[in-house]
Amino acid sequence: MQAYLWIGLGGALGSMARHWSNGAISTLMGVGFPWGTLLINVLGSFIIGFAAATMNAEGRFPSGDTPRQFVMVGICGGYTTFSAFSLQTLSLIQGGQWLPAMGNAALSVGLCMIAVWLGYAAGLALAPSNA
Repeated sequence: MQAYLWIGLGGALGSMARHWSNGAISTLMGVGFPWGTLLINVLGSFIIGFAAATMNAEGRFPSGDTPRQFVMVGICGGYTTFSAFSLQTLSLIQGGQWLPAMGNAALSVGLCMIAVWLGYAAGLALAPSNA
């Protein structure tokens, strides 16, 4: 149960950091392109990769499951789930599984674009009519 509390705290911190970061980046770079989301996803991917490499038993900062979950599931999960996707794809590549890695990337982007379109369409269908 304690792990869930730490993951929840990390998730809250990650979500707040995402909101602040997105606002700051949008203010600096404008809103014509989703720079905030792109940079957040890249930074989150970096953080989860760094944590995976440094917080394991052989890493520079070995830790138990709860601190790793706090960072990798909580903070990174709240900040961006793209980081988990990136780490999983990297693991496939490191295992020499190039085809599954590329399939994961293509399916993740393609299916999520379809899903976001379908969700958006469903939301519009449920919206009150402007007539």
